Amino acid sequence: MYKPVRTKKVYEEIIGQIKQLIAAGKLQPGDKLPSERDLSEQLNVSRASIREALSALEMMGVIVIRPGGGSFVQQVSYEGMLGSLSFLLQVNLEDVMQLLEVRKILEVEIAALAASRATDQDLEDIRQALHRMADAAYAQESGDEADAEFHYAVVKAAHNPILLRLINTISDLMANTFRFSRQKIFLVEGMPKTLYDSHCLIFKAIQEKQPQQARTCMHEHLTMVETIMVRQKRGGVGEIPAADGP
Repeated sequence: MYKPVRTKKVYEEIIGQIKQLIAAGKLQPGDKLPSERDLSEQLNVSRASIREALSALEMMGVIVIRPGGGSFVQQVSYEGMLGSLSFLLQVNLEDVMQLLEVRKILEVEIAALAASRATDQDLEDIRQALHRMADAAYAQESGDEADAEFHYAVVKAAHNPILLRLINTISDLMANTFRFSRQKIFLVEGMPKTLYDSHCLIFKAIQEKQPQQARTCMHEHLTMVETIMVRQKRGGVGEIPAADGP
């Protein structure tokens, strides 16, 4: 049931295997995991790596460790459900497309909320993320980190803690699934400027407190980005897709 591990980040591979077994139903809530020694032998890794992985899984709420009793799969709670999204959906392109739909639904409305609720500090945080995007483009560097900071700042500006947790979970999954695609986006000819301009339009609508315009700009931006990301996931790049009309 378990596979030998051959990776530099051993504990992450262990976590991934256990999560996949839970997602597939091969490990159920209440099931006891093998002992550290047995897992070490089955996975061909050190017991230190096993302990590190189990500790991380416990912090995620995936398992519970009972001193002297062993490690058990945890019943998924609300918090655990949010964290579990990051491995339940890592299956195929169809799942990824559904994830992108969820992201669009959430972030489009989040932009509208931000346009209604953003404080001066929120606007400054978004503006600083834009400045970092511009600096990265000028230096011909990948702007994916500044891009993520921009979207995070917009979500914070919506002032809804539950939405913030949801988006954090989705963002983590996006980062894992599209890690290289996100970086390659900035290598497409003209894309750094196109992305920067697109983000500027979103910021302008939020700054001017125009919820409907913020929705439109965010929708067009995410549609453009996801189209390119899916093309790359399928093995192609293509041209920058045209944005929808206002």
